[in-house]
Amino acid sequence: MVVLDITIVNIALPHIQSALDFSTTSLSWVVNAYTLTFGGLLLLGGRAGDILGRRRVFIFGVLLFALASLLGGFAQNSGQLLGARALQGVGGAIASPTSLALISTTFREGPERNRAFGVFAAVSAGGGAIGLLAGGMLVEWLNWRWVLFVNVPIGLLIVLATPRFIKESERHPGRFDIAGALTSTAGMVLLVYGFIRAAQEGWRDALTLASFAGAVVVLAVFIMIERRSKQPITPLHMFADRNRAGTYGIMLCLAAAIFGMFFFLTLFVQDVLGFSPLAAGLAFLPVSAVIAVGAGLASRFLPVYGPKPFMVVGAILAAAGLAWLTLTDVHSTYAGSVLGPMLVFSLGMGMEFVSLTLMALSNVPTPETGAASGLLNATQQVGGSLGLSILVTMFGTASTNEADKQVPDFLQQATPAERIRFQRTGELPKPWSDEILTAGVSAAFIMAAIFTAVAALIALVVIQVRPSDLERLKGGASPGAM
Repeated sequence: MVVLDITIVNIALPHIQSALDFSTTSLSWVVNAYTLTFGGLLLLGGRAGDILGRRRVFIFGVLLFALASLLGGFAQNSGQLLGARALQGVGGAIASPTSLALISTTFREGPERNRAFGVFAAVSAGGGAIGLLAGGMLVEWLNWRWVLFVNVPIGLLIVLATPRFIKESERHPGRFDIAGALTSTAGMVLLVYGFIRAAQEGWRDALTLASFAGAVVVLAVFIMIERRSKQPITPLHMFADRNRAGTYGIMLCLAAAIFGMFFFLTLFVQDVLGFSPLAAGLAFLPVSAVIAVGAGLASRFLPVYGPKPFMVVGAILAAAGLAWLTLTDVHSTYAGSVLGPMLVFSLGMGMEFVSLTLMALSNVPTPETGAASGLLNATQQVGGSLGLSILVTMFGTASTNEADKQVPDFLQQATPAERIRFQRTGELPKPWSDEILTAGVSAAFIMAAIFTAVAALIALVVIQVRPSDLERLKGGASPGAM
């Protein structure tokens, strides 16, 4: 349901933009309002499951997610929609880490857990596929509001089914690190806002600089709180393990790339290629299918080769796909310029998801599985939000530069009515607007490819797979395993 919500809303973005008067750069807040609260509070959600019982917390998170979806569907302006999206993020932050922790503690380390995480990755990909297709159908046949309403019956079914199929976990006494949760979320909001503000107003804007300065101060306070807390929301000792720290770094980079790929390609195929919402949903279906294939291959051969080869090769494939997408222009076609890069990118991401999950949760004590899974999810959501804001900044700068080139050409060819409309709205009509959008999208994909190249470098240099790690993947005992 959580993955479904991300992809289903992506398909509706152009319609949300026109209905509630978002600019292209501010439109990213429809994604970021959700992912920032999601990423910022995931660690608190994972901790809540450890302390209060994971099934109980999971049910509460799903109910909150469904309620927020209902409120978002009735939103009458941009502020109401962003508020509902932020509340959705809170619900997702409570439900998501507890679901992953329940899998980690239910299945024994080895082939059984490898298969479980493979299924988890495949279901996530399936949720993405359903979201893309359902989003297209709902927007085209009804309207964009139904991409939020659809979560309500799904959430209620999950709540009714959970007590029948999932046992309550053991509760571990502890305290909630509220100060850590609030400062981490506030710091990331300020950082992301700084990048998005820079795309709109420039890097010398006073509010842009103030946002970055505030982010540095608040995040520094967050680190101080975590170092002094007896039960921190972010157990800093998790980063002492070389492999786990490298895994979090890789996830941060890859999340930035995949969030950007979906966001900008959704705009490109609908606004430039002219796809309807339903056609756009169908166009993205191969992504989820190939991610599932990559996840299946990785889960099958991990015990033989270990996770490192899949981390390195997966990131290289993702980087190659994004580099290929930088070649798109206004004359590109879906079959000739979009489908191939998407398939290469998706195969690499499928390999990464299973490998990263196993590495992040390997050899973690049972009382800390919620925190470990929450930290992995947090790096994914925070990386997605922060990365998308950086890509939006690249998009805004490149679009502005391209607009400076297109405006004189437009003024030479425009009719008097078109000139008056341009003076009133400041927006160029087609085909000039397509040139501007495409230039911005291509620049964003260059930065996304750099993110994935950094992920490949981290996997190559930092990750070390020991013989004991391979033994655990095969289901054997290892010294010091917990």
